[in-house]
Amino acid sequence: MPLMEQLLKNTLLGLLSATLFSGFIYFEYFGFTNYFINSIFGIAALYLLLTIPKKAVLIAGFFIGLFWFYWIGYSFKYTGVGYITPFVSFGFGIVYMLFFSPLTLTNKSYIRAVLLFALSFFEPFSFNWMKFELLFTQSYFGIQKWQLFFIFIGLVIIIEFPKKYKIAGIFTLLLALDLTQQTLKRAPLKIKLVQTKILQEQKWLPQNSYFIVKQNFQAINKAIQEGYDVVVLPESTFPLYLNTQPSIIQKLQQLSFKISIVAGALYVQNNKAYNVSYFFEDGKTQIAKKMVLVPFGEYIPLPKFMQKMVNDFFFAGEADFSHAEKPTDFIIKGIKFRNAICYEATTDALFQGDIKYMIAISNNGWFVPSIEPTLQNLLMKFYERKYDVTIFHSTNLPLF
Repeated sequence: MPLMEQLLKNTLLGLLSATLFSGFIYFEYFGFTNYFINSIFGIAALYLLLTIPKKAVLIAGFFIGLFWFYWIGYSFKYTGVGYITPFVSFGFGIVYMLFFSPLTLTNKSYIRAVLLFALSFFEPFSFNWMKFELLFTQSYFGIQKWQLFFIFIGLVIIIEFPKKYKIAGIFTLLLALDLTQQTLKRAPLKIKLVQTKILQEQKWLPQNSYFIVKQNFQAINKAIQEGYDVVVLPESTFPLYLNTQPSIIQKLQQLSFKISIVAGALYVQNNKAYNVSYFFEDGKTQIAKKMVLVPFGEYIPLPKFMQKMVNDFFFAGEADFSHAEKPTDFIIKGIKFRNAICYEATTDALFQGDIKYMIAISNNGWFVPSIEPTLQNLLMKFYERKYDVTIFHSTNLPLF
């Protein structure tokens, strides 16, 4: 086969694999959810990764990284280095090209299946949003590891075995089906989830603080008037170190006799900064510090000697938050809720223990317009399904 023809074939196969692997995200982004199509796309994507030529695997990995995470560089414009955004996006393409590169060690589908299953446990830079099981979150297949294992076994049988045995592969795939409909538990409380629309470039300007704080109180008072038991406001909805603002704290405590309040803000203690949720009820205040920080957003997952240099240059010194040692639960009118701040609600660590309900708060203003809020929402649905937990999510999501 001529070189150019071979290159074109590998490129098209790689692009097709990446498109099938990413399709469910973009369907959801455009408001289209179809369990049958998601099931077919997910199975077809994994089938191709087990069978396409080695060079096509690298192309697929690059475009999977790009299709899933092109938006990560968007936040850099808020730290004064927005010009590196395309390089960050390209870099994530390279990262996931390397991530999938072990598949190029062989053309044997059964070895690739073992490698892919092993890769499903690996998280580059501790960033865990690349989940193979996520392909099946809104499909007829299950999202547990054992079900992913059966999918790989079924595909290997279909690919490698003689025609008369391929029915065994289809049967094995059927073992991974999950046709049960999850019924999310409804908390015995009336909860108002406030969704704000504040642009990230406006959020932290000092001259806007008064209007943002005023808007927050308007939302709380409206929830009181509407008869809610609890009102939840997004991450950093108070764009300041709230524990240094006693007058605001006092007003929130007074309102908490009428309604329980969960709101995001910053917290400073012993010269350390924390991203926290504040919980106000019956005049009392509880603070939940974020436990799982965002890699390259709130901490730098690199050796110590590189952390300060990267933080100062790329993040204007802002990726240096401290963290809690364990998750925090709020007891809201006698009901236990696990608190989670943004990225935390998409990590296994926050779902450990006896949990039925979770309150999650986010600020998606860093990454809009993009698929990031959609991907986050799919991940939360994945964890709801995996752990049988109901998540109540409040976010700042500006509309462009």
